[in-house]
Amino acid sequence: MDNVRAYLLSLPRRRKRILQVITDCLLVWAALWMSFIVRLGIDEMINPFTQHFWLFVAAPIVAIPLFIRFGMYRAVMRYFGNDALIAIIKAVSLSALILGVVVFWYSNHQNVVPRSIIFNYWWLSLIMVGGLRLAMRQFFLGDWFAAAQHVPFTNRDDGLPRVAIYGAGAAGNQLVAALRMGRAMRPVAFIDDDKSIADRVISGLQVYKPKHIQRMIDVTGAQEILLAVPSVNRARRREILGFLERFPLHVRSVPGFMDLASGRVKVDDIQEVDIADLLGRDAVPAQGDLLEHCIKDQSVMVTGAGGSIGSELCRQILILKPTTLLLYEHSEFNLYSILSELEHRVARESLTVRLIPILGSVRNQDKLLDVMKTWHVDTVYHAAAYKHVPMVEHNIAEGVWNNVIGTLNTAQAALQAGVSNFVLISTDKAVRPTNVMGSTKRLAELTLQALSREVAPVMFGDKTNVSRVNKTRFTMVRFGNVLGSSGSVIPLFHKQIKSGGPLTVTHPKITRYFMTIPEAAQLVIQAGSMGQGGDVFVLDMGEPVKIVDLAEKMIHLSGFSVRSEKNQHGDIAIQFTGLRPGEKLYEELLIGDNVAATPHPMIMTATEDYLSWDVLKVKLGELLSAVERDDYSQVRQLLRETVSGYNPDGEIVDWIYQQRRLEP
Repeated sequence: MDNVRAYLLSLPRRRKRILQVITDCLLVWAALWMSFIVRLGIDEMINPFTQHFWLFVAAPIVAIPLFIRFGMYRAVMRYFGNDALIAIIKAVSLSALILGVVVFWYSNHQNVVPRSIIFNYWWLSLIMVGGLRLAMRQFFLGDWFAAAQHVPFTNRDDGLPRVAIYGAGAAGNQLVAALRMGRAMRPVAFIDDDKSIADRVISGLQVYKPKHIQRMIDVTGAQEILLAVPSVNRARRREILGFLERFPLHVRSVPGFMDLASGRVKVDDIQEVDIADLLGRDAVPAQGDLLEHCIKDQSVMVTGAGGSIGSELCRQILILKPTTLLLYEHSEFNLYSILSELEHRVARESLTVRLIPILGSVRNQDKLLDVMKTWHVDTVYHAAAYKHVPMVEHNIAEGVWNNVIGTLNTAQAALQAGVSNFVLISTDKAVRPTNVMGSTKRLAELTLQALSREVAPVMFGDKTNVSRVNKTRFTMVRFGNVLGSSGSVIPLFHKQIKSGGPLTVTHPKITRYFMTIPEAAQLVIQAGSMGQGGDVFVLDMGEPVKIVDLAEKMIHLSGFSVRSEKNQHGDIAIQFTGLRPGEKLYEELLIGDNVAATPHPMIMTATEDYLSWDVLKVKLGELLSAVERDDYSQVRQLLRETVSGYNPDGEIVDWIYQQRRLEP
C-alpha cells in the first residue's frame, strides 16, 4: 500500500486529473446503474444500459463539466476539507437536476424513465463521489483509523506518542488536524471545561472533563497534554497548569490562535509551557502616549543592544517608529545577531527606521560622545551592564568599570551632547545589596541622581573645571529577574531536565521576583517617559516566587516526578548547592518606604537617598584609585561608605585578590 500511495503521489498533476475524471465517469455510470436496481429490483429489472443507452451517455456529459466548474479536480486529496464537500454537494445536485430536465424532455419522445431514478441517482452519486474522496484522503494520510478511536476493534499501536488536547474549541480541532497530517503524534482525547460537550465525540475523539483525566489516561494511554486554549488569560492558564501538575503527563502548549487559524501550525511549533503562565501575570495594556513620548520621530540609542533586555528594547523601539535607532554593543556576535533580526523586520514591514550598529564599549566616553553628537541622539536607554552576581563577585574590577564607570561615561556623554532623555535599566539587587553587582548598580543610580540635581555640573575627570549646562532628564527603572534572560535559572532548569537532572537550587528558601522580558522592556519605555529628573521607578513584580517550587512545577509539567526522601523512586531530584558568593535569599525593590503611585498601575516611583555631585565625585575618584591598585578591601570599604545598606556577608572572592593572598 505504501508503494501504491507513493506512486500515485508522484504522478504529474495532469495525469492525476485524467485519472480522477475517468474514475468519476465510472462512478456516475455505477450510480445510474444502481439507481435502476434500487427502483426496479434485481429480479424484474431489464438491462438499463441497452434500453436507456442515451441516459448513460448524457449523465457524464452533464456531470463532468460541472465537476470541473466547481473545482473538484483542483482539490488536493490529502487536504480535503468541508469546503470541498460542499462543492461536491453543489455539483452533484446541479448535475442531477439538469439530468432530470433531460429525462423529462426525452421521456416525452422515447421510452419512459421512472422519475424516482433521478432521486436515486442523486443520493447514490453523493455517496460514491464524496465517499471515495474521503476514503482517498485517509489513504493518502496513511491512517485509515485516525478519527475512529471510539470505534471498537480499530485501536492499534503505531508507536507514535499519544497526546490529549486540552481545549476542544477551534484551536484544539485545528491542532488535531495538524497532528494527524504531521504523523508525529497521535491525538487520543479532548479535555474541556465546557460541561455541554463532556462525554461527546468531536473530530473522532472522546471529550473528557478535567476531573476525569486519570480515567482518560487509563483508557487512552495518553503520555502528553497539549494546551490549545490560546484565548484564556494567564491567571486561568496558571489554574489549569496547577491542576495538571498532579498527573504524570508532559504538558506543552500551542503558540497562538492566529497561527492555528491560518494553518501555519506544525507539530514542531508546539512548545514547552511558557513559564510566564506559571506566574499567572497578565500584562497590563501599554499606554500609547507613554510609549511614543521619547521615541517616535526621534533618534534613539540603546547601549548593550545585544543583551537580553537591550535586544528586546530594540525590538519594541523599532515598531514605535524612531527616525534612527543606534545599537551600541561591545560584543560583535550579539550586535550582528540583533542587527540581522531588526534588518529583516524593517524589510518585511517596510519601515523607514535607519539602523546604525556601533561596536564600542561604554568605558570609552569620547566615542560615546562622538556617537551621540554625530547622530543627534534624543533618548538613551542604558542597558549595558554586568548582571551575573557570582561572576561579578569574582571579577570586582570589571564590575566597577562596566557598571559604575560605564554608566558615568554614558551619562556624562549624554549631558555634554545635549541628549533630552536618559533611562538607566537598574535591578532589585541594588536595594540593600550583599554583592558587588548590586552595589555597583546602586552606585550607578546614585550617579544619575546626583547629576540630575546639577544645573551646570563640572564633569568627573575634567581638569579644566568647565561647567556644562545640564539639559538631560535622568531616570532609573528598577525591577527583578526577567524570564529567559542570560544567566536566568529557567533555561538552566530546562537543560537539566533534558539531561535527566538533578535540578540545582542554591537554597530551599530562596525567592525571586520574575517578569517576562517583553513586559519589562515595555514598562521601561513607559517609565522613562514619566520622569521629571532623578526619578527612581520601580516596576510591580507581583509576588516573589520560591525557586524550589518553580523547579518542582517544571519537573511535573515535563511529565516527571520529583525524587526525594519521601519518593525514592521519583524521576528527577532537586539538589541544594548552597548560596553562591554575594547571593541573597530574598530580593527587595525598595530601600525605604517612600513610594508613590504613577499614572501607570504597574509603575511606582520611589524616593531614595542621594549624594551631592561634589561628594560623589570624590568617592568615585577614591574608588577608581583602589581598583587600579587592585586594593579590593578598600573597594569594599568605599562601597560600604557610599551605598546605603551594602553589607557583604562573606570573604572577598575576587580571583586576583585570592591569588595574590596565596603568593609568598
